[in-house]
Amino acid sequence: MVTADRRRRVSVLGSTGSVGCSTLDLIERHPERFSVVALAAGTNATLLAEQAKRTRAGFVAIADKQAWPALKAALSGSGIEAAAGPEAVDEAARRDTDWTMAAIVGAAGLAPTLTALRQGRVVALANKEALVCAGDLFVAVARAAGATILPVDSEHNAIFQVFAADRPATIEKIILTASGGPFRTLSREAMATKSVEAALAHPNWSMGPKISIDSATMMNKGLELIEAHHLFGLPEDRIDILVHPQSVVHSLVAYVDGSVLAQLGSPDMRTPIAYALAWPDRMPTPTPRLDLAALVQLSFEAPDPVRFPALRLAREALRAGGSAPVVLNAANETAVAAFVARRIGFTEIAAVVEAVLETLPVSVVADLDAVTECDRIARDCAIGIIDGSLTRPPRVASAGAAD
Repeated sequence: MVTADRRRRVSVLGSTGSVGCSTLDLIERHPERFSVVALAAGTNATLLAEQAKRTRAGFVAIADKQAWPALKAALSGSGIEAAAGPEAVDEAARRDTDWTMAAIVGAAGLAPTLTALRQGRVVALANKEALVCAGDLFVAVARAAGATILPVDSEHNAIFQVFAADRPATIEKIILTASGGPFRTLSREAMATKSVEAALAHPNWSMGPKISIDSATMMNKGLELIEAHHLFGLPEDRIDILVHPQSVVHSLVAYVDGSVLAQLGSPDMRTPIAYALAWPDRMPTPTPRLDLAALVQLSFEAPDPVRFPALRLAREALRAGGSAPVVLNAANETAVAAFVARRIGFTEIAAVVEAVLETLPVSVVADLDAVTECDRIARDCAIGIIDGSLTRPPRVASAGAAD
């Protein structure tokens, strides 16, 4: 659907993050195609105000109420409606649009993403937690509201481009590719001594700190496996992972006749964002063009589950279901933060996650409140394990008992 002036009305939740900024970069290059209805951000009032004035957004929201005075002052005289607090972000998600980018990072993005889906619109999903922690819930809400979920992660977007959704019986499996991160060839002993700076130095992609470290542990691929299960409806044993250091083949779909279809491109997030932004059409982007003749090689290898135990943990969490993926995600976020703070070593990240998964029983997570409570308990458990204060497993009673 488009407006009377034939421009697609869009909202960007998480507009000041890397995905949000890339989305607005594309939108601003094509003002004849898009109009910005709403923007939402967490704390960066200065950048949010600049974005709102450049795009002539109708409404802006900032989650941090302490940032409200700065946002109000920056927008003074602009005529742009603005508000602060989580309820304001939810209002941004409710605004009448054709397309919403859901790119608020972490648990803070769950409620507004769910609100956007309930409006029955097209939602470009860049918030991993939505599907990792509450995939069944989000997919059910989207189906009931008639909403469309478009994956933005480069791997899932690549699969979406070559996935025969109308002929699922023809699909044998999907294959997620992984760069392998900066420690791809190192032993666990060598990884144990690596610094935060080394873990952040991704060889191919320019990403935020959390996802860069997840790439180094390969937990990002474990989380993507869980997302892929919910996005494409395939069981865990029909989702493979291959290490592809060049990051040119972004993922593949294998069919029952032996054909394997892949999506290729330069490692630039604006390509998958553009595909989602213009879907079902395509749009020009300023991304570097792939020069196949210049490529020396494209190589693939199976990931090593011993050196990268995060992949095993993610598969186990997906098979266990219920609260296990919530616990996996929360424990990993806590452990990554502890590593960045130099409180634990690199290889201890996965060890903390495994300890939390072993400590907490699997429970039912039927709604967002249950997800939030499980997330809190898992973080507390991870902190207790990291600082050595945990003496007994926390209870998960409020999340419901497992069947």
